[in-house]
Amino acid sequence: MSGTGSGPMDGRARDDGRVYQASGDQHISEYHHHYGGPAGPAGPDSVRRPAVGRVPVVLRDRTEVLGRLHTAVADGSSGEIYVLYGMGGCGKTAVAHALFRTATAEYGRVGLWVNAADRASLRSGMLAVAADRGAGDGELLAARNGYRPAADLVWQYLDRSAEPWLLVLDNADDPAILGDGSWLRTSPRGTVLVTTRRAAPRWWPGAERQHIGVLPREDAARVLHDLAPHTGTLAQAAEIADRLGRLPLALTLAGGFLSHQVIDPWTMDVYGRHLEEGQPVQLIDRGADDVSDADPRHLVGRTWQLTLDAFAERGLPEAVGLLRLIARLAPEPLPLSVLNDDAIGAVLPRARAESALRALLDHSLTELVDIGDARDARESHPADARDTDTTNGTGAGGAAADSGTLRCLRSHGVLLDSVVAATPAAQAPLLDATAGRLLGAALPAVPDAGPHDPRLRPLAPHVLALLRRTADPATAAEVLEVATRLAAALYRTGDYPSAWETADAAADSAARTLGDDHRAVLAARSRAGRALFRLGRYAEAGESLRGTLAVQRERFGAEDPDSLDTAHGLQLVLGNLGRAEESLALLRATAAGRAAALGPWHPLTLRSRSSLLTALSAAELTAEDERTHLLSLPEQCAEHLGADHIVSVGARHNHAWALYQLGRYEAADAEIREVAETYRQRFGPDYPIALAARQLQARTRAALGHTDEGIVLMTDVVAHRARSLGPDHPFTAASRDLLESLRGGRS
Repeated sequence: MSGTGSGPMDGRARDDGRVYQASGDQHISEYHHHYGGPAGPAGPDSVRRPAVGRVPVVLRDRTEVLGRLHTAVADGSSGEIYVLYGMGGCGKTAVAHALFRTATAEYGRVGLWVNAADRASLRSGMLAVAADRGAGDGELLAARNGYRPAADLVWQYLDRSAEPWLLVLDNADDPAILGDGSWLRTSPRGTVLVTTRRAAPRWWPGAERQHIGVLPREDAARVLHDLAPHTGTLAQAAEIADRLGRLPLALTLAGGFLSHQVIDPWTMDVYGRHLEEGQPVQLIDRGADDVSDADPRHLVGRTWQLTLDAFAERGLPEAVGLLRLIARLAPEPLPLSVLNDDAIGAVLPRARAESALRALLDHSLTELVDIGDARDARESHPADARDTDTTNGTGAGGAAADSGTLRCLRSHGVLLDSVVAATPAAQAPLLDATAGRLLGAALPAVPDAGPHDPRLRPLAPHVLALLRRTADPATAAEVLEVATRLAAALYRTGDYPSAWETADAAADSAARTLGDDHRAVLAARSRAGRALFRLGRYAEAGESLRGTLAVQRERFGAEDPDSLDTAHGLQLVLGNLGRAEESLALLRATAAGRAAALGPWHPLTLRSRSSLLTALSAAELTAEDERTHLLSLPEQCAEHLGADHIVSVGARHNHAWALYQLGRYEAADAEIREVAETYRQRFGPDYPIALAARQLQARTRAALGHTDEGIVLMTDVVAHRARSLGPDHPFTAASRDLLESLRGGRS
């Protein structure tokens, strides 16, 4: 194979050349023996709609800070960063939302809202910002797949924006995430507003910081009285507010409780007496810089515990179970479809989940938020009837009927931590196992190759949060397998950065419970290593995969399916590092091992055999075909997997390259033409593998004497790659070299 990244599925180097190829096993479905569970929807990020639920009708005691912020967006000034910092539950997001509404409705700013709580959410949201500001599909695909700097692309389009904008980075409680890749910058076209619990100036150089604290006594009393005006006077509300530390979150929870008592309504005096009798839940706000014993966050537990006690007294214990279940997950948007599975029955009857959820919503213990436009996700899986239902497909569980947005739950992190702290230890294993099964049911049983699927990424923070909370080894292993399957699904859509981050973080977290040599930990390490390869970090990928393979072979044997998975990934790295002989030897051993362990017609076996079509020279292909009938592999794949299976299509792609190597140009041209059209329909014209197929098609057309047609094809490929990857990317350079060689051949 030449060093142009032109044809076969697996890029590799030969004759001292290096191949940079955007195809390969990202488009081949790997089948892992411990995967299982049906698919469920999620939704893309929406940057024009803040992912917040109910907001205060009147924002108490924030007039001074809002006045300064309004001035910043009203006078047309730009190039500034404002940071709202304070403890969890103090209302930073509410202030940001109020400014967002004013900036968009009154001052003509484009409002852009991004959840910055974790790396995957930040990258996904910021790329959505780039799309909103005009970035093309090819550019976004390249940035998403790690082929070009994502932050540079986003800020390039923010700087070019024809309209002034306000960008809100919400929940940036880990500022290091913003530093990785330089996501936080200034621009002459807009203003940035950050909400965070981290106050230290070192995190925010050059930014104007504004502390958001607890409310003054009078305003705190009005917040509570606004929510439950018929349960007491302002003076009584002030007494309760004092007991709750005047923390807006605690006041909201208390007001939600008082306003929804119907059969035996409580007055504020009664509520106050119960507060005096209860013991506060000791809560550590991990995101804050300093926590003292007098911190009002320690009182959050009192408010929701009174609510849960009332649920139990009124015959609705399911609400208690549901809140404890949700608390095992992350304080990020959770697609309601995750709760729509029979696995929830281990904690509460599925038929009662709807009423339990409504109770939590009514008492402000969780909230509904809409993210993105779910219509594309629904259309891509028309057979999935579980779209946006929670439980029975009605009421709070449905999607917004006219907008197509995906409805999610989001709960405050301070509240969730306090619920976890108060959950009886004996209940934790069942809750963790149930949460893991629900998340697993929301994933494809066998992740398949396809275009970017924005429904997957929202599950990542929940899987990782559950792993951090899980102490039971058996449950941790199950949840880690879910995390690895999620990483595989992200990988096969081309979202390599998220795939690597998910698998790597999951392995690190689970290793503390399971040990570094546990099968599930090693499988996650293997997945992370293969994602590193796709990110172009070949040396790191080789080191990681080689170390993982050594442990797997020692513990499970060289013929174990997990060992063979890692070996297949490692041979790809070796091929692209120019170590062709070592790569080919490992590929042969992998193909033979998979045939012995899984059978000759297993998709993974056929996939490894298909890779041989790209690794062998013309003479080697002829000799191999005489022994194993390798050139008839596409027919074998179609017979055993079906002609439309992605492994079958990939085998035809690799077979076309083999035919080209053998000089059988007519047959190669006919085959790659059909493959290119299949890729275009399945993945879209900008997808790397579709471009690789068209590049091989340009070769075959030129080889048949249709050089002008080959030049037209290659000119289009170069333009696509230059737009999506940049003019200096190795993929683009390889395509440009081929184009020049075709032009030279014509002359």
